[in-house]
Amino acid sequence: MPEARAVVKRPIVTEKSVMQTASSQYSFEVAASASKHRIKAAVQDIFRVKVLRVNTVSVRGKRKRDLRRRTAKPTVKHPDWKKAIVTLREGDKIELGGVNYFES
Repeated sequence: MPEARAVVKRPIVTEKSVMQTASSQYSFEVAASASKHRIKAAVQDIFRVKVLRVNTVSVRGKRKRDLRRRTAKPTVKHPDWKKAIVTLREGDKIELGGVNYFES
């Protein structure tokens, strides 16, 4: 289980990800080096659900202006990260901390 927690960092709860739960899809931030097989095993281990499919997206970090920096280039680059969209078996749900964040 400790390795599973290193693979799946946190759930992504946005308006779009909550709408995807109607089709049994859940979004997670995962380790950048994690493969689809490791993500599937980690989600099944942590949440005790059956994963049918895993899609991954490598998200590039955005460049933002930081006006507090008084240098020639007052920009900060947010780190790159990886997102996994996990499709569950029909009827399975994920609840986090006793609260179902993904319930519409």
